Amino acid sequence: MVLFLLTIGLSITLGLMGILNLAHGALFMVASFVGWMLVTQLGYSYWLALLAGTIAAGLVGLAIQQGFLRYLYKLINEQVLLTIGFIYILMNLSLWIWGGRARLPYHASILSGSFPIVGWEYPVHRIFTIGIGLILVFGLWWLLEKTRLGAIVRAGMDDKEMTAGLGINFGRITYLVFFLSSLMAGFAGVIGAQMMGPRIGMGWDILLFALIVLVVGGMGSIQGALVGAIVIGLVDSFGRALFPELAMFTMYLTMIIILLVKPAGLMPRGA
Repeated sequence: MVLFLLTIGLSITLGLMGILNLAHGALFMVASFVGWMLVTQLGYSYWLALLAGTIAAGLVGLAIQQGFLRYLYKLINEQVLLTIGFIYILMNLSLWIWGGRARLPYHASILSGSFPIVGWEYPVHRIFTIGIGLILVFGLWWLLEKTRLGAIVRAGMDDKEMTAGLGINFGRITYLVFFLSSLMAGFAGVIGAQMMGPRIGMGWDILLFALIVLVVGGMGSIQGALVGAIVIGLVDSFGRALFPELAMFTMYLTMIIILLVKPAGLMPRGA
């Protein structure tokens, strides 16, 4: 679910705006640190940290889009170089503010403990993550498939120029979508910190997973992002447990096999 929450924003911005925002993973990292600082250093509640981390990532992402990326529509090479640069900028700012030491995972006290499921004790915070992820899956599907905003977004994915020619203020829609995408990265960052503590460089690691999920699931599809995240998450987890010496290659092998069978991904938009 953490992979889904991160990947869906990346998928929508690339499909709608033609923007490959590789700084998406760095927004995940920033939100994780903001949440950690509010909970462990300042003593605020986890729920406030979740809100603050999400908003912080959204504002940073919107600043990147408004200040730079809006001038690079369809210029993928320039987008890649620029957003890689922002990864290093955000990593070094985080290093300056929070230091280079990795932090322990954290979560709300109400999410402590475990819950018995078919004889297994399963951590409550992981059940919470699965539940909130499923809620957001349905919410995003409803937003994109059943609302006027969603219709505009889907039309823009197919033909941005024609959509703008119909009198729709597409610029405002793209700002909103990019902000929503960055909010999703931030939300995933704080939620994901329950399982992986904040650390400098985690943005690179999670970005690699997100890009593989994007390719495996299919571009611009909520269902594809969800299925891709589940497949890659399970393959990576079982690979680390069963074949630790080959753990780095299991998800790449899975991606290669899937692309040989379905080059557009498992559930691309429109499939």
